[in-house]
Amino acid sequence: MDIEYLLFLQNFRGSINDALTPFMEMISLFAVTYLIIVPAFIYWCVDKRTGLYTLASYNVCVAVNAVVKLTACVYRPWIRDSRILPAGDAITTATGYSFPSGHTVTAGSIYGGLAVGTWKKMRWISVLCIICAALTAFSRNYLGVHTPQDVLVGLTESALVLWGMSVLFKYIAKHPGRENIFLLIGIVFGIAALFYITLKPYPMDYIDDKLLVDPQKMMRDGYGDIGMMMAFCIGRFIEKTWVKYTPALTKKTLAAGMIGAVMTFFLIETIRSPLRELLGQHWGTLAANSVIMLFIVAVWPAVMKAVTKNEKPDTKADA
Repeated sequence: MDIEYLLFLQNFRGSINDALTPFMEMISLFAVTYLIIVPAFIYWCVDKRTGLYTLASYNVCVAVNAVVKLTACVYRPWIRDSRILPAGDAITTATGYSFPSGHTVTAGSIYGGLAVGTWKKMRWISVLCIICAALTAFSRNYLGVHTPQDVLVGLTESALVLWGMSVLFKYIAKHPGRENIFLLIGIVFGIAALFYITLKPYPMDYIDDKLLVDPQKMMRDGYGDIGMMMAFCIGRFIEKTWVKYTPALTKKTLAAGMIGAVMTFFLIETIRSPLRELLGQHWGTLAANSVIMLFIVAVWPAVMKAVTKNEKPDTKADA
């Protein structure tokens, strides 16, 4: 049934000469590459709690998803059925295992976190975020790189983490002294997860002497996601202990936030390749993702605090 659905979408793509394919590719690429800049900017400039909640949900989601994906080891649709022909460049970017969809988990956690944070104040933004999350999930089916169950489980996973983080944030608000315990749990989970995905066995299936999925490449992505979650925990501890940054919605803050967004974009575009060359694929990816997340959560808030120290803070934005 799932393959028939993908074939239906494939036939539809052909009937319109792939007119929607570039748009669907853009939606997918934006979610896993640049969408993280949005909650970072909100965290720095607008609403620290909403930004922090979204970033926390995202990091937990991708780390958990890495463990689930490398445990299930489900092959992509075109490996399961040769009739599936992914659209555009999707087959070159959608490598490795299929279940659950990483793009969907990323979109679900970030768009979902923003939807939760703006629901009471700006309902239209929440609705737009929900539409974007659903559209990203659908784009993975439309491009032929994920089955319906891949994206449905990804959305469910995101929703469960968003709910769990909401409960946790309310608990920490009442018991702020216990936040370090949860940050430590995150780091311990990350270390255990790295050991697990490194030491566990993986399927080594070949077709025409070609390995279907290289587990080393999938482990590299897992190292990056898990390392980023651990970096978030470390960065949050640094920020709340020593930086203690509170956003103030002023022209100076917005300008600093825009500069931070550009610098985050620059890090995303440039830092991975040299670190992979220096440290190897696994540890280089972990180091690169960790640097990006530490920059977002702790380094740039410290810079913004120094730059905007004379600005009047908006105490409602603190966390």
